[in-house]
Amino acid sequence: MKNLRLIPLLIAISASLALPVQAQSLVNLYESARGFDATYLSARSFYDATLAKSDQAKAAILPTVGLAAGATVTNLDSTLGALPKPTYGTQTATLSAMQPLYRPANWASYEQGKKLIDLAQAQLSSADQDLIVRVSQAYFDVLSSKDSLTFVKAQKEAVAEQLASAKRNFEVGTATITDTREAQARYDLVIAQEIAAENDVRVKQIALDQLVGKNDTQPKGLIQPLALPALLPNDVNTWVLQSETGHPSIQQAQVGLDVAQLETQKAQAGHKPTLDLTAGYNITQNNGSASLANDYRTNSASIGLAFNLPLFAGFSIQNRIKETIALEDKARNDLEGAKRAVAQSTRTAFFGVQSGQGQVKALEAAEASSQSALDANKLGYQVGVRINIDVLNSQSQLFQTKRDLAKARYDVLVGGLRLRQANGTLKADDLQGVNALLVK
Repeated sequence: MKNLRLIPLLIAISASLALPVQAQSLVNLYESARGFDATYLSARSFYDATLAKSDQAKAAILPTVGLAAGATVTNLDSTLGALPKPTYGTQTATLSAMQPLYRPANWASYEQGKKLIDLAQAQLSSADQDLIVRVSQAYFDVLSSKDSLTFVKAQKEAVAEQLASAKRNFEVGTATITDTREAQARYDLVIAQEIAAENDVRVKQIALDQLVGKNDTQPKGLIQPLALPALLPNDVNTWVLQSETGHPSIQQAQVGLDVAQLETQKAQAGHKPTLDLTAGYNITQNNGSASLANDYRTNSASIGLAFNLPLFAGFSIQNRIKETIALEDKARNDLEGAKRAVAQSTRTAFFGVQSGQGQVKALEAAEASSQSALDANKLGYQVGVRINIDVLNSQSQLFQTKRDLAKARYDVLVGGLRLRQANGTLKADDLQGVNALLVK
């Protein structure tokens, strides 16, 4: 009876295992990649390490406290005679503290440490933007390869129908053997294209699975009919202006310049004096001595100021200042180079999206024209004014146009994200706009 009771449970488990995998949206797979992608997790760990390193610089301006303790035992053996206490010991404990009062180099190091936080944030933002683009590209690569496979299979069916028609016409004597051989050659070619398309789907699927840490991911397709969102603002200069303040590369270069300027201040501080507040408390316990049998204890406390003024260091400070000034100029040129590179990549990405949108419109018109041409060639073949190769060429043109149109749409969507990455404004929320274009 117990075994009979398990039968419904086993049936339910089997049914659940047989259910198809639920399709995932772009946002779902991006969230999965954030917790799995090694490159992003490495950037996150480096971010945490940089924050800890930034806090280390604060130690240069905070007080330092130390505790020291020691114990000694002395045994004396003299030929002069018996000593009052031949064996005695000493125990000491010292508590010392020091607070920097005037150390310009330490304060410059502290300011450099705070700049590291901005640097870490810019680096993590860059890694996050890169992950968004990589996931989006892999996502639409899978959809594009699946679309190509679908169109190849549809073309194979159309060519197979045309091959069967050519064979029938040849059998009844209304067509030559040339039509049959042309259709057979085109059918064999489509079979080869189908094999290549199936392999491409497999490869793109593996790449997406490895990126997001899931097996057998099923990206949702685009809604049909699809109206691509407009590019706003539709002015390349506006996109370039946005990049000058928010791009991670520019932020990192700016931090590099700030750190270089602080390094010059540290070098110049080599000529300046330093002033520290010192304090100490010492306890010494003596268990007698060679001439004294009684134990005694000594307590001492001290507080004072330590002043140091460098006078001459063999011209090392002057040369260090020259070095840091040159490095400061290098950092300034690096910042200018980063701005120019970001501006160029932003313009390139902007015009790429504009060109892609124009290609989509042109391909949509070409798709309608190719469909009309195919219908006309089919009709002409039936009435004898067109030959089989005309129909086959029209079929190939139509399905090639469909493939190009599908890929162009994906390229525009990914190009929009790359444009935001190029000018440094890409955020995870930008995926919601793409997500809204997917099948619910």
